[in-house]
Amino acid sequence: MIVYRLAKAKFSLTLSGKCAEKSGGRWNSKGVPMIYTSDSRALCTTEVAVHMPLGLLPADYKIITIEIPDSVKTRILPKSKLPVDWKSIPHSGSTQEIGDDFIRQNKATVMKVPSAVVPGDFNFLFNPNHKDFAQIRIKKVEDFGFDSRLFGL
Repeated sequence: MIVYRLAKAKFSLTLSGKCAEKSGGRWNSKGVPMIYTSDSRALCTTEVAVHMPLGLLPADYKIITIEIPDSVKTRILPKSKLPVDWKSIPHSGSTQEIGDDFIRQNKATVMKVPSAVVPGDFNFLFNPNHKDFAQIRIKKVEDFGFDSRLFGL
């Protein structure tokens, strides 16, 4: 399977989970390493855009194409397991608990979760602590320019 990630150039050549560990996110608490990826370039773009203030065009980004081998175990989070507030803004602690448990239990390398931004699309969360994580490979890193219209410019 191929997934995508948008990152600042200085973070584009490694998959560590340190950025999410430092700041936390919808699916992880501060202190819990996790790597966020998406099923399309468009979803990556949208995920970055919703976190940027209008009038600020993100610069120095790279799009990273990542391959997840079929042999790597992926957990699919069923809709029935989503908490009622899973799409809340700001994100809730309930989704962070799900992601933190995914990392702590260490039973799968990847977890597929629905996008809170684009209905019908999915994000793929990586557990950098899992023994099979080393099988995930960066296939390509390319410069990425955002369309200024997305940011009110």
